Amino acid sequence: MTDKKLPTLNCDMGESFGNWTLGLDAEVMPFVDCANIACGYHASDPHVMRRTVALAVQHGVRIGAHPGYPDLIGFGRRSMACSAAEVEDMMLYQVGALAGICRAEGAELSYIKPHGAMYNDIAANPELLEGAMRAVRAFDARLPIVVMATAMPEPFRELATSMGVTLWFETFADRAYEPNGHLASRRLQGAVHHDQSTIVAQAIALAKGDALTARDCSSLRLPCDTLCVHGDNPESIAAVRAIREAFKVLEIA
Repeated sequence: MTDKKLPTLNCDMGESFGNWTLGLDAEVMPFVDCANIACGYHASDPHVMRRTVALAVQHGVRIGAHPGYPDLIGFGRRSMACSAAEVEDMMLYQVGALAGICRAEGAELSYIKPHGAMYNDIAANPELLEGAMRAVRAFDARLPIVVMATAMPEPFRELATSMGVTLWFETFADRAYEPNGHLASRRLQGAVHHDQSTIVAQAIALAKGDALTARDCSSLRLPCDTLCVHGDNPESIAAVRAIREAFKVLEIA
């Protein structure tokens, strides 16, 4: 292994709602570094948020706010016609709610990661990205904001520098990529990897800074500060465990 720092492993959590349960948070929490906790707009409720924060504290996992569009029915995966100011205010509202619960549990937020369609819209629209960064800066400029790693990260870095905000570039072990570094639409066949060996191999390549193969067979290199994994079924948890074991090997190699 080179001197390159391994990315953290993050997972979306706290996405249950009322009597409806989504994800296997208790099973995956021991294997990740960072928990992206839903804040009530796309998923979750106050009880689920507090329970998930307490679980993260129990396992020494860093807590990130995971704000999204106000779309419980669509799970925040449908884009909305929002202005940059609206995105800024939505994020502040949700981050503030989770921060209050963190305080009650003796914890603090460590970063902010927008969810779903908001996350994708921010990656594609510089005005929305600036609105999201304004929210982070207004709440606590020390907190990094997680953004999608793309084939052209410099505009993101330049904007973050001008606004005094820290970026964490995020990649995905179980998703196929377009040539520009954006995630392939879930509507496309093969957009989500299910084979564990494929997922682990992609995680290792991203951690080492090696090139991936995009959907058009071109070579793609992405910056990777944090790697998103999923833990919503037994197979995905097995993949997370395998990625963690592979990273242990890289650390001692």
